[in-house]
Amino acid sequence: MPSTIPPPPPPPPPPPDASQSYFQRSQLTDALFAAVMGVCVIFFGGVVYVNWYKANVLRKMEIAFEPGADPALLLANHGLASGSVLHRTSDDLLAKSEVNEESLAWVDSVRRDEQAVIDSIMHGKEHGHYFLIMGPKGVGKGTMIFEAMRKVDADGVAICEAHEDLEVFRLRLGKALNYEYNEDSQTGLFQRRDPREGGPRLDIERALNKLEKVALRLAPKRKKPLVLVINNIQVFNNNEESQHLLIQLQQRAEAWAESGIVTMVFNTDDFWPWPLLRRIGNRMQVVSIYDLDPQESMLALRHLRWESVGKVEPRDVLHQALNIAGGRLSLLNRIARSHDPLSYANNMLETEKGWLLSQIGLIPDCDDDVMDEQKVCASSWLLLYELVKQYRQTEKDLQAAATDGKPVDAPLPAIPYYKARQIMTRADFLEKLDNMNVISIDTNHMVRPDSMVILRAAINVVEEEGFEEMLNGVRARIDEIESLHRTAELTWKASSSGDLLRVYVEKKPPPKPE
Repeated sequence: MPSTIPPPPPPPPPPPDASQSYFQRSQLTDALFAAVMGVCVIFFGGVVYVNWYKANVLRKMEIAFEPGADPALLLANHGLASGSVLHRTSDDLLAKSEVNEESLAWVDSVRRDEQAVIDSIMHGKEHGHYFLIMGPKGVGKGTMIFEAMRKVDADGVAICEAHEDLEVFRLRLGKALNYEYNEDSQTGLFQRRDPREGGPRLDIERALNKLEKVALRLAPKRKKPLVLVINNIQVFNNNEESQHLLIQLQQRAEAWAESGIVTMVFNTDDFWPWPLLRRIGNRMQVVSIYDLDPQESMLALRHLRWESVGKVEPRDVLHQALNIAGGRLSLLNRIARSHDPLSYANNMLETEKGWLLSQIGLIPDCDDDVMDEQKVCASSWLLLYELVKQYRQTEKDLQAAATDGKPVDAPLPAIPYYKARQIMTRADFLEKLDNMNVISIDTNHMVRPDSMVILRAAINVVEEEGFEEMLNGVRARIDEIESLHRTAELTWKASSSGDLLRVYVEKKPPPKPE
């Protein structure tokens, strides 16, 4: 048989192409290089962005202290610009020369002494101190601050309104300083921690850190400190959180006053921030603002009356209105803008009396459910009753000393703080009345009615027939209810008819000391 020939073996594989192997290695290297370069670009880009963002934050905060940049002043100036234009008749213009003379007297000689101090603060001339401005509501503290800011066009000045909610205050402080608390940054792309996790007080601390850097940068150029005003700090809740915030702000104010880079100004209507701040207030100065005296009040009312409606009533009419309103500028401004000053003042008095009775009115034969409220009311009227008695006695003494027989204008009565506590028998009620604007307490610890209108309303109530009997009756009713609450009642039931229960009570005298 023919032999079979085996198939030839397969040819060996061709040797690898050197160019193809190099191409594969090149692709791997390029991919690795691109990945490394991408990471480097992202890293260095993030570093550049963060540095740029931090510098931009400081630049934006510097803009907040440039002339005309404060949003609160812009809003106040807008209100002035949109005021109405008066159309005065020829009869009104006949009295122009006389009123203008008194207007000049108001501007030149009756200008508040405190205005010069506040002007100096806003001009950056006060080094080494920070300030607490105190006074009752409507006495003109905010007006003087804005007037001083207007004179310098808010150059180097920022103002922030306080709020009881610290989150809202955080936003307001950021608006005043032109600071967004990193909320406008893109650092979330780099998985950075949320800056708001620490709460509002930590955010406020960050804002103050930025402000300190800006103040240090501007100090060599400006040669005077920046000014930061915290307005109406009495609206902070008088609790632990708000007290910690005030201490936090005060610590910065102390450090900045020592270095002379920032002057902080706190403005308050109420008394409670003052004892808190004075504990560590080494560099704090207090500016107390009071009502105008009778002569200044008359000049101010005539000036405001002419500027508002273009006419001025006789002095006796304005004097009757001032006898009700006193020297409170906010009330004088409202009276000056009214059609009939005396009628408006009387309506204002009736409104204040109704409000006062709605807040601390006495309830004879009250139920035990309102006993705590009536404790406050009875204690409040004890204090107001004493203030009315003191005012009437002062009026009587001044009238006896007067030689011309004209009516006298007695000042608001004042009672020392410790004596007011003794009269009310409760120390915690004074703060409540101060917060309600029934009384005001100054830095000398003198307690006064909050305004002349409050005093007049209290006089109308106290001098009504039967008031003293009603006050004593309410106090007796409170004592009766408290006595009932302290009395223990023992009740028993006889098990059958004819049972006898003998109760023996013996009160022994205390043992004599040996």
